[in-house]
Amino acid sequence: MGEPETELLAIAQEAAVTAAGELRARFGQRQGVRTKSTPTDLVSDADVAAEKAIRSVLSDRRPDDSILAEESGVTGEGGLRWIVDPLDGTINFLFGIPVFAVSIACEDRHGTLVGVVLDPIREECFAATRSGPPVLNGAEIRASTRDELATAMVATGFAYDAGVRSRQAEVVTRVLPRVRDIRRAGAAAVDLAWCACGRYDAYYERGLHKWDLAAGALIASRAGLELRELTATDQDPAGVMVAPRALADELWQLVGSG
Repeated sequence: MGEPETELLAIAQEAAVTAAGELRARFGQRQGVRTKSTPTDLVSDADVAAEKAIRSVLSDRRPDDSILAEESGVTGEGGLRWIVDPLDGTINFLFGIPVFAVSIACEDRHGTLVGVVLDPIREECFAATRSGPPVLNGAEIRASTRDELATAMVATGFAYDAGVRSRQAEVVTRVLPRVRDIRRAGAAAVDLAWCACGRYDAYYERGLHKWDLAAGALIASRAGLELRELTATDQDPAGVMVAPRALADELWQLVGSG
């Protein structure tokens, strides 16, 4: 691992820990809740406070870098860009369901350099760099190497738009009879991190944003999973699939066409 990656990873972890403190203090409180794209797509004071905490750390440690954050958009024009989701799993958070995370990545023109997914409740910090191994609280992790789809645990998620959700339900009806079971945790960054450590075998979802994916996708790919883009269709947004190489083609046939 190069020294710049080590430094960037440490900054990402510091920012994530700072945001996690804001989230734990507000967990389960429905304060300052507003809608975004649909009545079921929510943002809260907790999202804003956590993002502000992250920006404060990044501004102090890396003032010349740019930032793409879910709630406040793009700032700066630096050669490195931080991709920030201060609270992935807002609905879970507001309903008191302890499945959510802080997701922070840093990228250059070649792609993602470092990624951190921090679960504030379990105090689990998943991290990876472009050139180093993926870790959970400092211990190296590896993803599933399962080679039989029928025994695979597959995670997914659903969009906020009702029309897209309806078509996603059709995909689930194709997948469910072919796998061990389906899980829907409600936080893409957590899904990707749990794939990276083998809790899930594979994961697919459409309608995600860059801040949902950047950190978790790096961690999952460094853990040995194959990552494929789900291309957009006339009706459905793009997405991602991660799976062990031996399962990728078979699962792709079920989910790749929308």
